[in-house]
Amino acid sequence: MRIVIVGEDAGRAGELEESLGFFGQDWNVSWLAQADAALSITDPVDVFLCGLRPGGLPGTVLLSQLAALHPQAVRILLLDQDEDAVMLQGLDCAHRLLSRPLDAGELIEAVDSVAELRQVLGNEELKQTIGRIGSLPPPPRLYLELSRLLRDPDASNAAIAQMLSQDPAIAAKVLRLCNSAYFSGGREITDIRAAVTRLGHQTLLRLVLASEAFGPMHLGGKEREAIQDRSLRTSRLARRLLAGPSAELAATAGLLAEVGRLLPGVSGGPDQPGPHYAEAGAYLLGLWGLPMPIVEGVAFQHRPGRLKASGFWVAGAVHVASALVAETPVDEAYLRNVGVIDKLPQWRDMVEPAAAEAA
Repeated sequence: MRIVIVGEDAGRAGELEESLGFFGQDWNVSWLAQADAALSITDPVDVFLCGLRPGGLPGTVLLSQLAALHPQAVRILLLDQDEDAVMLQGLDCAHRLLSRPLDAGELIEAVDSVAELRQVLGNEELKQTIGRIGSLPPPPRLYLELSRLLRDPDASNAAIAQMLSQDPAIAAKVLRLCNSAYFSGGREITDIRAAVTRLGHQTLLRLVLASEAFGPMHLGGKEREAIQDRSLRTSRLARRLLAGPSAELAATAGLLAEVGRLLPGVSGGPDQPGPHYAEAGAYLLGLWGLPMPIVEGVAFQHRPGRLKASGFWVAGAVHVASALVAETPVDEAYLRNVGVIDKLPQWRDMVEPAAAEAA
């Protein structure tokens, strides 16, 4: 496997290669001082890795350009401990975010988990099922545009409200959700600008995503409402299981956990014929270009232990939240392995009642 590391301390090359050898990885690692040297590579590369400020280009820009030149390569962005604020921005261009200094074990886990996901989404039965669908649900246009706007630190609530108002149907759905039992707090919200102020940017962004993602569902009204209800409860619970920017990733992945049900020909369980809705949903999100941790969280929501990444992260949070909301068994062996089994009773108490029960 060929790995290219850009703009990092080449003095650590020997240390990293020694560590990789200890883990049994015979990888070819190249260290480049300047970004333009990476952009001039024409031979196949398996992994590109850089920080936020590699020589010559911002790291996010470099990885975006490398994505076009080497679409099959795994892209990893290195962050210092105080760079959490740019975490979500980095996920637009990188498959993985790792912390400095680079740890060989974390690098191996990151590469292996992306390879595992590609194997899942490369399932031939899944590809054939997707290929037989005449028209896939379109990408959530307004969600993606709003995501770009929210990256601007100078974006005002008025500008956000104006963007939402360009699509009256979405605006109406957002207001309807905003006034549901989950978000209203007993006060009716009647305009989009008030919704922006009341909900906050990330919650509003997820409501827009829910409105767009679940709008074209082929399912009947009651089934659609039941799925949307579970999705909102799963999202809110998943968000509470993680901290910082990871909480927002878990909330979005939880919201989309059942989006695969949009697609005809998928199954509702692992023992039923046809690709599972979790894998189909992850495939759809990959086509939409959503960040890899969200795609992974949906793909592995029922089997988080298959991910090689250590610790309890997005896929684990979605697994727990979706299982508790749907009242299905939680993988306690997995929780024990990642060291959070003692939190399960507390998490059970956090589950919100269904909308019909709360009414």
